[in-house]
Parts: sequence; C-alpha cells; structure tokens
Amino acid sequence: MSDHTYGFDTLQIHAGARPDPATGARQTPIYQTTAYVFRDADHAAALFNLQEVGYIYSRLTNPTVAVLQERIATLEGGVGAVCCSSGHAAQIMALFPLMGPGKNIVASTRLYGGTVTQFSQTIKRFGWECKFVDFDDLDAVKAAIDDDTRAVFGEAIANPGGYIMDVRAIADIADAAEIPLIIDNTSATPYLCRPIEHGATLVVHSTTKYLTGNGTVTGGCVVDSGKFDWSANDKFPSLSQPEPAYHGLKFHETFGNLAYTFHGIAIGLRDLGMTMNPQAAHYTLMGIETLSLRMDRHVENARKVAEWLEKDDRIEKVTYAGLKSSPYYDRVKKVCPRGAGALFTISVKGGYEACVKLVNALEIFSHVANLGDARSLVIHSASTTHRQLSAEQQEAAGAGPNVVRLSIGIEDADDLIADLDQALSKASS
Repeated sequence: MSDHTYGFDTLQIHAGARPDPATGARQTPIYQTTAYVFRDADHAAALFNLQEVGYIYSRLTNPTVAVLQERIATLEGGVGAVCCSSGHAAQIMALFPLMGPGKNIVASTRLYGGTVTQFSQTIKRFGWECKFVDFDDLDAVKAAIDDDTRAVFGEAIANPGGYIMDVRAIADIADAAEIPLIIDNTSATPYLCRPIEHGATLVVHSTTKYLTGNGTVTGGCVVDSGKFDWSANDKFPSLSQPEPAYHGLKFHETFGNLAYTFHGIAIGLRDLGMTMNPQAAHYTLMGIETLSLRMDRHVENARKVAEWLEKDDRIEKVTYAGLKSSPYYDRVKKVCPRGAGALFTISVKGGYEACVKLVNALEIFSHVANLGDARSLVIHSASTTHRQLSAEQQEAAGAGPNVVRLSIGIEDADDLIADLDQALSKASS
C-alpha cells in the first residue's frame, strides 16, 4: 500500500493482502501445503541460513498466515508479528526469547485464570518464576522487579472483570528497569486499545476471541513494537549474543528492529512448533474484516446491559469499566478511548448457588469457556476457568464464588436484558 495514512476500517480489510499473483483471487487463499519448492540449491541454502526471506516449511512460515501476521502487526502499530496455535502458545512464544532458568516475570494479579495457572505452575518446568502484583499499586510493581526479572506482563482489559490497566504507568516502570512490557490485548483488540502507543514492547493476542469473532478456530499472535534495544545490556542473550544454531549470527545486530520477530520464527516456531494452520488464519482474516463494526456494537450492548444490571436489586456489583460508578471509568478515556470493551462480571445475590441457577436458566447466552464471540456468552469462573486457583487467587482475579462473567455479543440488547431478567428471577426464587 502507498505512503498514504489509512484508517483502521481500511487497514482491517486490506493490510497485508494483495490479489493472488497466480490466479488473481481477491480473498487471501488458504495455502494448504506443508512445503515449498526451492528455485535451486543456493536458494534453499540462503533460506535456511536466514540470508533470504521466503517459505521453507509451514511449521515456520505459510503465505496465508503471513498475511494475518502483517495485518495484526499493522493494526497494532508494530513492525512484525508471529502467529501461533493459541493464545496460551503466544504467551510462551512471547517469553521464550527473554527467559532462562532462574529468571522471572512480574505479572498482574488480574489475569485470565488459565494464564495465572500457566505462570504460577507450568513455567516452573522451564525454571522460570512469576511474581503476581496488583498493578494498581505502582510501588509494589517497582518493588517486585529484581535483577533476574526479564518482563512485565498484564492485560489491557483484564479477564474476567474488565478492569482497565494503566499501560503507560506500568510501561514507565518497565522502561526504568530496562525490561519489556508485554500486554495481552485480547479483550480490547487494537480497535479499542493500541498498547504500543502507550509504551508496550510486545503485544499478545488470543486470536480465538474478538479478532476472529465467530468461535470457529483457535489461534494466537505475538506483535513486536520494534522499539526495544535488545543489546542495551546483557539481559537478553538470545537476541544480542551469537546464536550457535545459525553459526554465530546475532539477531539484533543482523535484523535490527525485526530481531524479535525473526527470532520468533527461526527459533520459536522451529523448535516449539506452536504453528497456526492456514485455515485458522483464513477464518481470522475474514473475522478481522468486520472488527471495528463488531466492537462498536459489542461496546454499545455492554454499556446498555451493564447499566440495566447495575440498577437491578438482585445484583450486588457490576464491574464494567464503562459505568460512571467504576473506579476505572476515567482510565477508559485514556487507555481505551473507543470504549471499555464487552467483558465484565456481576456479583449475584445468593452466592454460588444463585450463580449456578442463573447460568442454567439463560437461553440466549451460551454457557461456554470462551469470550469475544458475536454471540453473548456466560460462565461461572470460580467453578471453571479459574477453578485451579486458590480462593485467594480467585478473589484477586475478580472471580469469586458469587461472580459470573458475561461476554456481551452483538445481538439486540433488549433481548439480552430480557434473557438476564428471566434467568435472575429463577436464580433468586
């Protein structure tokens, strides 16, 4: 595309995509292939030696996936991206070039339950550690960072409560410590929040959610801002020091601001194998074409439903940041100027049993372990997505036993309110 500055609505349709050179196909084809024919032996050698960019094997690169990577990177304002098989895969992919045995990350207490489990349990098997801190307590974040900390991790709009993170404030702390800030932007999408503009180094997504928007395929993505100096100190040897697998090549010295992205493909996907398949990339590309339209409706519906719930005496609390009563209301304007998203929780009077009755009585809302679908979704986090956490961790994450998470879809808001009304009547009877 030309040097003209295009708007979001244009980029979500066109970024990274061009008519297929072989057929003229306007929609990006699904390149359902495992391997690619080399021009000759020299061409193959150059590709394997990272001297030339191209396609070798679909565990590493695929033309359909490449379009998606460029589109998400463009929408996020990054220099490059690496797509992979799921949001959880994206988190490991994001950390992989940064970490080593004995190193740690500092993460928000307000994270998706599966992420808390991954960071508190699974990454220990790599010799990594995680310190969980309330990111509203900036002094605590500063105090948690030590000489072995290699990244700070948080969610722009936290799952499940919809809390808004002060990305700039946390980015300033990470910058002072000379370590990257990684932001999970799944719940916000680049339409509502662009973390790189607020100082984030890396952005991760579960593309399964709003980016695809139709509940059909899983996927993940890591976006690189290209703004971090990986050679400023000796904390990131995978990027700044010679790589034995490539005859001593130094990624940052060789690839500059694309060092992290190239490492993600040449090392991360090569050795971890968390590959996104081309059909999943195709579905996600089609979903992104309507992202702004859907997010506007998601936000509009969420505000209407949250305002109705806040006035209902069967509800103790609504956590939606778009409500004027929310402590995060003013932060929304700064971090997510187009709206507070469509994910939030409600505390139901009657506790655990009332939550179970509510979930079972809903008719339009689907009871599923997902969010960001065009359909409205509901789940009782304490017994499902956050079940593996301790009671203290559940409360810190905003997923206590009396809490239900709502992901508001793009249906008619009045129908959603009517469904909640009848279900609450049954839950409180």
